[in-house]
Amino acid sequence: MAYDRIKHMMKSRVELLAPGGNAEAIKAAIVAGANAVYCGLDMFNARNRATNLSFDDLCGVVRLAHQHECQVFLTLNVVILEQEMPALIKLLNRLVNINLDGIIVQDLGVFNLVKKYFPTLDIHASTQLTTHNEGQIQFLGRIGASRVNLSRELNLQEVKTLTSFAHDHDVLTEVFVHGALCIAFSGQCYSSSVSVGNSGNRGRCSQACRDEYETTATGNKFPLNLKDNSAYFDLPELVDAGVDSLKIEGRIKGAHYVYTVVDSWRKQMDKFEETGQLLSDDSNLHKVFNRDFTNSFLKGNLTKGMFIDNPRDHSVEHAVTKSQAVSIPQIHKAKQSLYDERNKLGDELADKIKDLSIAKQALALNFSGQINEPLVLTLQVTGSNGLDATHVVESNEPLKKAMQSTLDPAAIQKRFKGFNNARYAMEPVNFENLADNLSLPFKELAELKNKAAFILNDSIEVVANIDVPALVNHPKKHAEGVSNEPSMSILIADEKDLYLCDTTDADIYFKLPESFKKGCTKYIDLLLQNPRLIPWFPAVLIGKDYLEAVKILEQVAPKRIVSNNTGIAHKSVEMGIDWIAGPFLNTTNSYALLTLQEELNCSGAFISNEINRMQIKKIARPKNFKLLYSIYHPILMMTSRQCFFQQTVGCKKPSIEDGCMLKCEKATTITNVKGVSFAIDKQKGGYPSIYNDEQFLNLDVINDLSEKFDEFFIDLTNIGAGSKAEQNKTQLIEYFEQIIGGQSSAKEQLNQMVPLSTMAQYRQGL
Repeated sequence: MAYDRIKHMMKSRVELLAPGGNAEAIKAAIVAGANAVYCGLDMFNARNRATNLSFDDLCGVVRLAHQHECQVFLTLNVVILEQEMPALIKLLNRLVNINLDGIIVQDLGVFNLVKKYFPTLDIHASTQLTTHNEGQIQFLGRIGASRVNLSRELNLQEVKTLTSFAHDHDVLTEVFVHGALCIAFSGQCYSSSVSVGNSGNRGRCSQACRDEYETTATGNKFPLNLKDNSAYFDLPELVDAGVDSLKIEGRIKGAHYVYTVVDSWRKQMDKFEETGQLLSDDSNLHKVFNRDFTNSFLKGNLTKGMFIDNPRDHSVEHAVTKSQAVSIPQIHKAKQSLYDERNKLGDELADKIKDLSIAKQALALNFSGQINEPLVLTLQVTGSNGLDATHVVESNEPLKKAMQSTLDPAAIQKRFKGFNNARYAMEPVNFENLADNLSLPFKELAELKNKAAFILNDSIEVVANIDVPALVNHPKKHAEGVSNEPSMSILIADEKDLYLCDTTDADIYFKLPESFKKGCTKYIDLLLQNPRLIPWFPAVLIGKDYLEAVKILEQVAPKRIVSNNTGIAHKSVEMGIDWIAGPFLNTTNSYALLTLQEELNCSGAFISNEINRMQIKKIARPKNFKLLYSIYHPILMMTSRQCFFQQTVGCKKPSIEDGCMLKCEKATTITNVKGVSFAIDKQKGGYPSIYNDEQFLNLDVINDLSEKFDEFFIDLTNIGAGSKAEQNKTQLIEYFEQIIGGQSSAKEQLNQMVPLSTMAQYRQGL
């Protein structure tokens, strides 16, 4: 790549995006040279373990950042519950007037709200949306995203291909380049939700991937623990890929960490822009919290070297190893040297941010005027850094002698009291220079206030509050003569289960794998030969596997599909194929259903199994829209592009190959130190996944919410069963049909057939 092209791309496009878990960390990012920071409030944000900001803090952060030519993006990156919508709408009404540079969103319902009612807010699609194929980018652009955070699991060629595609569709891309790595696909990890009731989709991840487990056959106690991500020396390839933003993870890290990492990346990017060369020294990155580093996802080299059998800080061990310390005095000296260097960096940071403030600006209002002259309002803004600004606005009409009602200072003060807000601390209003016994039309006073509000809003028009109308819950719609009771559907994934088509009238979905042999027509032939099967597309489809999945759509042209991937859904819309949103789209509110229906012509959706009975009950059904719910399935905890078998039962292959996905059918279990076991399993052609030891079995919902749902679903795929004995599927179907049909006597038989089950999520919810 030519140096001139590099220089142009660096100057015009590449943003350094830093984390800000609290005000001090944001200040650290600003002085270290971040182009933008992302931060969260104490609600609707996926890092509830961070200190986070109050709304007043956020306003101060936006002002401070903009003074230093740094943008601010607010994280609203969790799924939203129906009862939270009024609070969210209230927040959005406030956010539109603080000059925020963007919001980072996971929930599809937020896209609907913002696009319809708050279009001035710029939306970025969160990494929780698991974006990894072209169709997803088209969909996200369609519903209002200006940029997408690409999945951390992608390699550089995949990033380059998707970025080029995104740019063709007026969408920007950002990539995580430093910080913690989840082993699971973001947005597709339910381990914390299942095990301790703290959902990662709500910002409460308990980090099961960092937990200790009983020592595996390969001798590992932390078999799911990945090293931290660092693409510090991959900057040329990222620039060549056209990536718009380089994102650093770490909103639960402190200011010292943020300053050190952002400063290191800033210097690397500046060096590369100026000379086309890289700095060779990344030692400062090793001086703050890390689990050692890997860039293997970006390099597409998924080896055992990505793992580290210790989830704690590696910086001390790195310092000792680097100094080649052996004796106790040498080790002590190496550690002390590290602590001294940290303290030096800390002192440097403290000095740089000591004069930075996010405190409210003082606002003084001075009203003056005489008869036959305009009413004059002088605004004086004083910042904590001593910078003053004075603005003067006047009424359009002159003051008149009062005939009846007088221009009352108390009434003026009441009308302008709203200026004492999250951004400004208003001082007592001064009326000393306003003559007595004067009047001014009410509309003139209102116009004067609007002029002042425009100035105080950085000369941007103030957006009036939006009253979002309440949604109407539409009843189920059935053809005349068809029962209004819920129907049943089943999922299979193996040709040997095709006999079940002869045992039931239920809809039968066929689960397609996440990976396909290029050019193979196996699944096309299967679906064409068995037209009763309804294709079920997985959540993750990357690269050629997405293209092969599209071929299935094109050549089979089914009347109906279920898709857990919005990229496939987008393609279905283009082809006029009816589609249902699968359970892994994490649908938890009515506005998400509207997004799916209005933007993707979706005809129905599974409601998330993470939410409880009352949370489900509050959801309003759109008109002519089906609601589905899974009552029996293996409970997925996480899915990964990495291999769970390398650190558990072992594997002779040094790294994951293309054939691993297609051929491997290994299964094993891991047991945590509390004695709870989890099944590690994979479908042939699928990603390795971890499942709970209990099956999800919810028979209560049939009585509780039959009027809510059109379809109850059971999963008979065997995937995730681990070492459990295979069930008599014909008998299972019979019992489920009886219960859905109102014969409660079959409950006892089902409970006997599925002795290890839970519906804890249905009780506890999010």
